[in-house]
Amino acid sequence: MSSTPPPDATFLAPLASKAEILALFAQAPDWQEKYRQLMLLGKRFPVLANEFRVEAAQVRGCESNAWLYHRQLAGKHYFLADSDARIVKGLIGLLLAANQGLSTAEIAAFDADAYFNTLGLGGQLSPSRTNGLYALARAIKACAAAEAAGD
Repeated sequence: MSSTPPPDATFLAPLASKAEILALFAQAPDWQEKYRQLMLLGKRFPVLANEFRVEAAQVRGCESNAWLYHRQLAGKHYFLADSDARIVKGLIGLLLAANQGLSTAEIAAFDADAYFNTLGLGGQLSPSRTNGLYALARAIKACAAAEAAGD
């Protein structure tokens, strides 16, 4: 959540839609396949250039390094994020698919617990991964709320 100008605006489109994510995880018969889908999703993300891996953009509460950028356009919120851990990148992908292009109210109403339970990930992640995941979800909500408060 940095004041550093974010990378170019090509980050406005999600790499996967929420519907695509829900379908992929619904078809995954077990935890191993869900984990594989997370890893594949993480591979789809571009690597954030080093100049954008700054402390001001780091998400606090993640065991791995994770960076988050936000932009609001026409009342909708868009995010770009990266991590140095592929599984975290996959988890970021899940969160961005669920929140990219939404309004402040829609992001505020996002229920991370329900979403991850629907994906079959509730209780499957280690406590440190779960903490990091919720830190990312809170950071997304905080970016949207802060931007809305500044309007």
